Amino acid sequence: MNILYGVPGEGLGHATRSKVIIGHLLSQGHEVCVVSSSRAYQMLAANFPGRVHEIRGFHLAYKGLTVSKARTAGLTLRSAPENLRVNFRKYRELLCDFEPEVVISDFESFSFLFAKWKGLPVISIDNMQIISRAALDVPVPTTERGNLTLARQIVRAKLPGSQHYFISTFFPLPLLKERTTLVPPILRPEVLALRPTRGAHVLVYQSATTQKDLVTQLQLLPGQEFRVYGFNKEENHGNVQLRAFSEAGFLADLASARAVVTNGGFSLISEAVYLRKPVCAVPIPAQFEQFLNAAEIEKLGYGRHFPTITPDNLKAFLYDLSGFETALQGYTQQGNDELFAALDAVLAGLVVAR
Repeated sequence: MNILYGVPGEGLGHATRSKVIIGHLLSQGHEVCVVSSSRAYQMLAANFPGRVHEIRGFHLAYKGLTVSKARTAGLTLRSAPENLRVNFRKYRELLCDFEPEVVISDFESFSFLFAKWKGLPVISIDNMQIISRAALDVPVPTTERGNLTLARQIVRAKLPGSQHYFISTFFPLPLLKERTTLVPPILRPEVLALRPTRGAHVLVYQSATTQKDLVTQLQLLPGQEFRVYGFNKEENHGNVQLRAFSEAGFLADLASARAVVTNGGFSLISEAVYLRKPVCAVPIPAQFEQFLNAAEIEKLGYGRHFPTITPDNLKAFLYDLSGFETALQGYTQQGNDELFAALDAVLAGLVVAR
């Protein structure tokens, strides 16, 4: 089957999980053409030479640590005309070289619009649709209700009317809509190959590096060793080690960490849960999906959810590590087998229906 696969360029989490699925599809004999942008395009093009087309994507704009709705809207409006021109040229390129029979989208709009234009079925694979297609089971504070409303509007408008929705999640929720399947998080082979141990350090990942006092806050706990990624430099500050990004180094530190401190991003939280690492989640403000991931970590007993990184918050988290470790022992996942089997079944059904 000829498959067009759309991957957004915002963040590499989409690209790393899409790489896993694209590899599976190719192993099953499908022909796959990929569209993506920014760093995701670069990563996927390096792994699938000749299969990846570069398009213009959507980007979030930040003000301090918070996603700025106004700046994001302004950036989108300013770039939209040129983006449309570039992307419609890609439509023509695709039609010359490739005739898709189905579109798979990881929350990416270009591939979805292409499918609607050509009357093709769409399969959605992402973690965002849980906001719209499942019943949330955590309290939503007043300060997050506006972010929830906005997130639901965006999610509902993103890939409406898809043939099927696969939602990757580490927390099961009751489904509200048909044609929807919850599957475990999509894990890259490098993570599946890890053998976790319990070392002395705490892994800290800070993607929004404008939190200038992070090192100072961590130094106030001199009895703890912190290995910090996100500043992309090598520095030693006593009990705080800043580390330049290296995939091998990061995975080794993740596998041997006693615990993980991160934002509310889905990918690293999912990897930590799979490896049974307690998580202290500090979501980026105004991103409801990150709030939800952090709130579910605390609800499941896998860790704590805090609005900021402070010495007191970290001490409270580290004090309860044994309880979090006990709760995490109940988490089970057989690699990516569940998703692969369900996706293969949906694609086989599309072949029969043709």
